[in-house]
Amino acid sequence: MKNIVIGIVAHVDAGKTTLTEAMLYRSGTTARLGRVDKGDAHLDTHSIERERGITIFSKLARMEIGDTGITLVDTPGHVDFSTECERALSVEDYAILVISATDGVTAHTKTLASLLAARRIPTFIFVNKCDIAQRRRTDLIAELRLSLGSGLVDFTEGEEKEDFFESCAATDVRLMNEYFESDRLTTSSISDAILRRTLIPCYFGSALKLRGVDELLEGIKLYTTQPSYPEDIFGARIYKIDRDTTGRRIAFAKITGGTLRPKTEIEYRDRNGEIKSEKVEELCLYSADKRSPLKLARAGMICAILGTSGTEAGMGLGFEPNDTSLIEPVLNYSLTLPGGTDAYDAFMRIAPLGEEDPSLSLSYDAESREIKLSLMGEIQREVLSHIIENRFGLKVGFDEGRILYRETVADTVIGSGHFEPLMHYAEVHLRIEPLPEGSGVIAATECPTDTLALNWQRLIMTHIKERTHRGVLLGAPLTDVKITLIAGKAHQKHTSGGDFRQATYRAIRQAIRKAGTVVLEPTFDFTLELPEECLGRAITDLSVMRAVHGAPEFSGGIATLHGNAPVESIRSYYITLRAYTRGEGKLTLSPSGYKPHTDPASLIGNVGYDPSRDDRHTADSVFCKGGSGYTVPWDEADKLMHIDIRRLTKEDSDVEENYIPERARSVRYSGTADEDRELERIFEATYGKPKRKSYSEKKENTAENKSEQKQKKPRPRGDEYVILDGYNVIFAFDRLRPSEMIDFSLSRELLIRMMCSYASFKRCRVIIVFDAYRVKDGRGSVEKYGDVTVVYTKEAETADAYIERATYEIAPTNYVRVVTSDLEEQYIILGNGALRVSAREFEGELHSTSLEIDEIIERYKTKSR
Repeated sequence: MKNIVIGIVAHVDAGKTTLTEAMLYRSGTTARLGRVDKGDAHLDTHSIERERGITIFSKLARMEIGDTGITLVDTPGHVDFSTECERALSVEDYAILVISATDGVTAHTKTLASLLAARRIPTFIFVNKCDIAQRRRTDLIAELRLSLGSGLVDFTEGEEKEDFFESCAATDVRLMNEYFESDRLTTSSISDAILRRTLIPCYFGSALKLRGVDELLEGIKLYTTQPSYPEDIFGARIYKIDRDTTGRRIAFAKITGGTLRPKTEIEYRDRNGEIKSEKVEELCLYSADKRSPLKLARAGMICAILGTSGTEAGMGLGFEPNDTSLIEPVLNYSLTLPGGTDAYDAFMRIAPLGEEDPSLSLSYDAESREIKLSLMGEIQREVLSHIIENRFGLKVGFDEGRILYRETVADTVIGSGHFEPLMHYAEVHLRIEPLPEGSGVIAATECPTDTLALNWQRLIMTHIKERTHRGVLLGAPLTDVKITLIAGKAHQKHTSGGDFRQATYRAIRQAIRKAGTVVLEPTFDFTLELPEECLGRAITDLSVMRAVHGAPEFSGGIATLHGNAPVESIRSYYITLRAYTRGEGKLTLSPSGYKPHTDPASLIGNVGYDPSRDDRHTADSVFCKGGSGYTVPWDEADKLMHIDIRRLTKEDSDVEENYIPERARSVRYSGTADEDRELERIFEATYGKPKRKSYSEKKENTAENKSEQKQKKPRPRGDEYVILDGYNVIFAFDRLRPSEMIDFSLSRELLIRMMCSYASFKRCRVIIVFDAYRVKDGRGSVEKYGDVTVVYTKEAETADAYIERATYEIAPTNYVRVVTSDLEEQYIILGNGALRVSAREFEGELHSTSLEIDEIIERYKTKSR
């Protein structure tokens, strides 16, 4: 049997729950047709849902259509519960988007369509309430295509419709080619186009009167495909946390790989990125309010997991990563508690709400002794107060609420952080650059592992993502930025993980202080419908609210405006609208991301945030001198950093502080021979003279020892070795450096070929060392190509460590040169008695050798003619 998960999404009052009831009834799953208006819908089981007549919590129902098994996920339609709806999308194979024929495409409908597109969920559309709509189907199709895409095709009559195949073929190139060849389309081809989202089936009908429902069910049976899942590795995604009637904690999850049995250990990453494991006590299957035990959960199933305590909605299990939300609440409130209630005790009592809905951001402020949480709007606030009273026995209220602003950087900038109290050490250099609206915070690295080990880089990536970083104008969370690690440094003995956390936080904060920030405010897309005679008042109000809107549309004496406005000004406008339209006006709002605030000065003055006093988000660095640490202000710290940040920048740059680093260029040393001698002098002053034995322990050529030299033959210097730090050389050679730091196979192959020619001509031995992390599995290997040995180190071993060991073993009896431009490696090479050649110098030598080879070949060709 084919098994799929289908979610039903819609704007409130579009008839989503009515369609769900109709599908359950027509498939034979239920014996009677539930009604929302009568309060007996099978999936609206919560008392508050039946009382208000809206879906608030996502529910599951199992149904079968022929050989197709469907897990139906009913989701909330009201905009205030958009986060609950979005979490359910993370486990859906297909979606049904319900649109009211009377309302058309609302602002929230567009938001839902955008979420489906962003998650690449194949979508069926059901246009409901066609029995009471005044618009013709052709007009509705035109509106839908304009708003939702040209790939929309009427499937109501299916293949019986005369131009059905032609309409489908017009949406997709593959379908067009097939149609030209056979004048028809196969079911599998149509299914494939739906799966790729180039074709969107649309059905017209009335869920209440069961019109179009059978056609929709038949279309789902014909045109859906069961996803394939890995069989040998476990994965799952949790989309909902709930509790049963006895108070037991339930995690609803979709299995995306392997199988799951009771009493099995499962692994997941918590919000700090740490791997945790817990045992599954019991598995169950839910359909509406019915529960049945489950002995084995297979891939593709949605099951209830009982027994875990640390899992949260949005978490991935096994190989699945944690899910990220695109919709975030825009209002922050403080709870008001009954007199005599201890705030912390109340917080601990209602803490499970934060696990069940992470978007609440439920927190306790120890300084103000307040419980704070984030909400989408007024309806959610009313529902939550009802839940807290019924479930926890607390009659709570809310303050007026505050807008949740954001900040982003004004320009690209490099920030540096150093953390070195006694017995600790870490230094981090990051580039922060602004991104388009809605990007969030993206972490990346351009730091090769020959300058900072991969395990430290991964730790820095975790520290970038684990914390909410604050702006410097309002102290609001930072968003829409890319933070890239470009350099870092650790100490062999004194560095611990916490050191890089401190250095990373300080580097980000210093960059923000340098660049300055831009205040972003949340906005709503809106659809405003009101009598034509009230349009003038509405346009005037929207102008005062800093709203942007299009030209009004008129139909049957009703004017409709679509636009975008700040949450701050439009969130309570429905009260004003209701008053001057005498209840005939209708306002639909939908979250629309963040946009630059047009008057940030007024906000900054009211908030009064001082970044220099925010000790929890300091930009200052800590250095060590005389055995103790001391703090250096952020605007003076760059001069004391141990990594010269200018080495990371373009040489022709005349910028002093806001450097723009060259891609893939990390901390490099490319000194001349004079600088080598200075480096050697520093090494000798610090560690003493290195013993180079046979090739370096030469006596002065004086008259006293000339006779001795004549009597004794010079000791053989052994073979000549050239050892290359592979990736260091690849980055240094323009002709080898890859355009994208993803696939290095071609660069490696070219380097190996060049060195084979060089080794044969120079009669020397060549060792090329590559870090294992670039190679699949990182198990380490040694490959021979004539006189060239290619070494891939083990996963935990860097090229530096291998070269250090190789020079220590080879240099005492052989002539060894090491090709690298890594600064720290110079000390290692000199200390072990080897000579160094910078990558740039060796590139010139390699070029000269190539010319010599070409000349010899040309002379040989001339002679042989």
